[in-house]
Amino acid sequence: MSHGSTKVELHLARKGTSDRDALSKSDPYVILKMQSHGQWFEVDRTEVIRTCINPEVQHLWFEVHDISSNHDGPKEADFLGGMECTLGQIVSQRKLSKCLLKHRNMAGKSSITVIAEELSGNHDYIELAFNSRKLDDQDFFSKSDSFLEIFRMNDDATPQLVHRTEVVMNNLSPAWKSFKVSVNSPCSGDRNHQLTCIVWDWDSHGRHDFIGEFTSTFKEMRGVMEGKQKKNYKNSGIVILNQCKIHKMHSFLDYIMGGCHIQFTVAIDSTASNGDLRNSCSLPYIHRCQPNEYLKALVAVGEICQDYDSDKMFLAFGFGARILPEYRVSHDFAINFNEDNPECAGIQGVVEAYQSCLPKL
Repeated sequence: MSHGSTKVELHLARKGTSDRDALSKSDPYVILKMQSHGQWFEVDRTEVIRTCINPEVQHLWFEVHDISSNHDGPKEADFLGGMECTLGQIVSQRKLSKCLLKHRNMAGKSSITVIAEELSGNHDYIELAFNSRKLDDQDFFSKSDSFLEIFRMNDDATPQLVHRTEVVMNNLSPAWKSFKVSVNSPCSGDRNHQLTCIVWDWDSHGRHDFIGEFTSTFKEMRGVMEGKQKKNYKNSGIVILNQCKIHKMHSFLDYIMGGCHIQFTVAIDSTASNGDLRNSCSLPYIHRCQPNEYLKALVAVGEICQDYDSDKMFLAFGFGARILPEYRVSHDFAINFNEDNPECAGIQGVVEAYQSCLPKL
């Protein structure tokens, strides 16, 4: 998924499904379908849970079938029931239980339970701080101008730069500023991944002089360590790690699953800069066959957000319009014109209130 997105794993359990096999228990499996452009298409299906009426499976599916003996795919006769919901409903409730439906009727006492669990994308970051003591002096007329580079070793043994510190001028015991990198950057989640740290004496022409290097792992960096020089070098100084912190980056789902409640509020630009409401070229103009740009944005965002709002009641305001009867510019008016209760029921309620208020502006 793209950066900023969250992966969710869904666990499925089924309960109370009627037994369709005369001589043995049902062999159920579940099919997951996703809607795109008004059509349902199959995403995947679970493994078959042999001879079990209350199975617990590892993946999400929406249609429950009983596999037939000839195993020639799902047939209408094998359909046990289905459940339709959105991902937001599952995530916001964390554990969603619904009755199975068959031909829009209850499929007996059958129900399906879906549990959402976020898959860690590991967006945490590490804060490191190094200093050094008694570095070799590489300059004739002044002390070394040192900086530190950290490399991770790729699978093909080539080095990849993780971070380069600033240069500390004229100092043989420099303390470099602390810095932050993604926890994936130095080790890709493997804390035993080898890192190489090199100390250089900076040169304005780019021909930096090598002072020394050491190898370590992120696991070792959780404590204080000292740099080691290659065997054919004498000790050229000591590098000390004096800070190694892991900062947890909480995702949107961490807050939702932790019990955080979201209050969804809508504010709609009603200023004259949008153009005349009666002009078909203006932003607020509502065509007969399609919604205006405001309605498109409202539905696109609102239908996602409303699943994370516990009561589905949304405050909806407009600003920048002249409101009757005083005909004064208002920068905070309820689009349902009920100042005592400006809430609308669901996104559809906001849409209806907006469409009703436009002719009155």
